[in-house]
Amino acid sequence: MCRTVDFRQAVLARNDDSARELRAALAGRGTVAVNLLSSPGSGKTALLEAELGLARRRGVPVAALTADLATENDALRLARSGAPVKQVLTDGLCHLEARMLAGHLDGWLPDDCRLLFVENVGNLVCPASYDLGESLRVVLASVTEGEDKPLKYPTAFGLANLVLVTKKDLAAAAEFDEAAFTANVRRVNPGVEVVHTSARTGDGVGALLDRALAVLGGAEPHRPVMAAAPHGHSHSHSHGEGHEDGHGHEHVVAGETP
Repeated sequence: MCRTVDFRQAVLARNDDSARELRAALAGRGTVAVNLLSSPGSGKTALLEAELGLARRRGVPVAALTADLATENDALRLARSGAPVKQVLTDGLCHLEARMLAGHLDGWLPDDCRLLFVENVGNLVCPASYDLGESLRVVLASVTEGEDKPLKYPTAFGLANLVLVTKKDLAAAAEFDEAAFTANVRRVNPGVEVVHTSARTGDGVGALLDRALAVLGGAEPHRPVMAAAPHGHSHSHSHGEGHEDGHGHEHVVAGETP
């Protein structure tokens, strides 16, 4: 008798095992990982650069790993903060996986690092289903992307510990409806905090760092049980293809510790 095996679920289950191992290893060294997800062009890199710079000024040992399909542009920008930064090129893979991340951290992550920010590939579909061993998952959306973004990507928003709205300074020009966006977030993730930010003006900068430091200090990350989402999506349904493993290329950039 033939038996059908859901390959995607097998891949996710194996990734979850790797994520648990990585989370435990990071906890053992006193490090909290923060997984940042967004669509391309959300302003994620600009906000992260501002948060890294603030952390450095406060004396918080931080590092950042950024993933991209093809360029080192984001790492070069983040390195301007003075924090250790590593670029991972995924060669077309649309997301990071826990085992891939662990491989890139091995031998690179500074011993004194307390907060590791992981800038995932710009994509709200595939990355949403992959636990990276993070203790805090943050989803970003810019005011130019529309108020219905949470309903279009319920898995990503539904599993977030924190939602950051970026480019607040453009809200009026984009005719962004803050109340409608927040209501849509609440439909897929009741109770999650929504913070409005602008890397350009500095509004809201520090909210991400403060939340990460709170988790580092033992606070609960606050991941509510995901509400029933439109179209029946849930965390157990992967929207992307499974991969046996990922092989991103490592590149050292300015600001990275040897």
